[in-house]
Amino acid sequence: MKNTSFSKIILILLCGCMMMASCHRKTAYQTAISTNQFAKGFTISECKNWTKLVVFSPWQNGQILQTYYLVRSNEIKVPNDGIRVIVPIRRISLTSCTHIGFLKALNCMETVYGICSPEIVYNQDLFEPKDGHQVSNTGDAMTPNVELIVRTNPDIVMVSTYAQGDAATAKLNSVGLPVLYNNEWTENDPLARAEWIRVVGALYDKLPQADSIFSEVVNSYNALKAKTEHITSKRTIMSGNNFRGTWYMPAGQTYMGQLFKDAGADYAFQNDTSHFSIPLGIESVIHTFRNADVWVGCPAKSLAELAQMDEKHTWFKAYQQGEVYNFAKRTTPNGGNDFWEMGVVRPDYILHDLITILYPNLMHNSDLSPANADLIFSEHLQ
Repeated sequence: MKNTSFSKIILILLCGCMMMASCHRKTAYQTAISTNQFAKGFTISECKNWTKLVVFSPWQNGQILQTYYLVRSNEIKVPNDGIRVIVPIRRISLTSCTHIGFLKALNCMETVYGICSPEIVYNQDLFEPKDGHQVSNTGDAMTPNVELIVRTNPDIVMVSTYAQGDAATAKLNSVGLPVLYNNEWTENDPLARAEWIRVVGALYDKLPQADSIFSEVVNSYNALKAKTEHITSKRTIMSGNNFRGTWYMPAGQTYMGQLFKDAGADYAFQNDTSHFSIPLGIESVIHTFRNADVWVGCPAKSLAELAQMDEKHTWFKAYQQGEVYNFAKRTTPNGGNDFWEMGVVRPDYILHDLITILYPNLMHNSDLSPANADLIFSEHLQ
């Protein structure tokens, strides 16, 4: 009888211990997923001891590219399925100028110790000496110099992956450098691309600030978009230029295709559901866009230069009526373009330009215009 009672007591104690352990595990690993509004390439989950960042493969839907556990102390143990990153980041090396806009918006420029292809950086504040250091040139963006990156002693290397099985990224991993995949460029929605500021915010322990900035961008973008929703007589638009016999036009579901739609443009490929640029012969472009009202994104700085590039450029109505624009207003002599820096974070500024070009009367004296209806990234070719 006594043995039976003793056994029951032991069983109760064991069950209690198991329940306590279970509760402890649940508390330690409990997650609250912070849902993205637009971006599909990552998720952020807030846990008790860490922030879990998951970046997905742009090429294999739903497959995890890398998992990161962002912690404030090196003493915190994390699961084995990801990389532990101490936040806030204090030293970073970049391989793409598109990431500079995020860092600038979050006031983290002083943490950059290396960047690839510095000659194409627009924001020259990056190269001002800070805290006794200058930013190092770490090679070409497509083929980063691993040795030079190692010398910058980064807490993390922020990269863009341009292909599955990226050789440059594999080389960085092979020498033990922690690599953070920032693949904002793979998002086709302009607001989704801007939402990657949340990834950078998490790295710098500034997620609330990143969310606040992104909320401002969303509100501004949607307010501008609403101005074009009731337009009944839409102006037609064309894009790009003839390059060695091929003209690349954005499909309807691409980044620029979405911007054209939100700006209220009538675009010939707006119903094309592909996510890539459409290669066209010059004859096809002339047939489809010869009478387009507006031409944006051309690579020239003047109408004369555009004509010199290809005499066929003069055949278009937009050229003949002087309705041609580039995205090169904010550029450096070496080709740095703020369209690919601040423009990534502020797609509302790009949308502002497009609406101003297409429907200037809508933007006249508008409180929604960040530059009083002046173009921000675009130039009107003369």
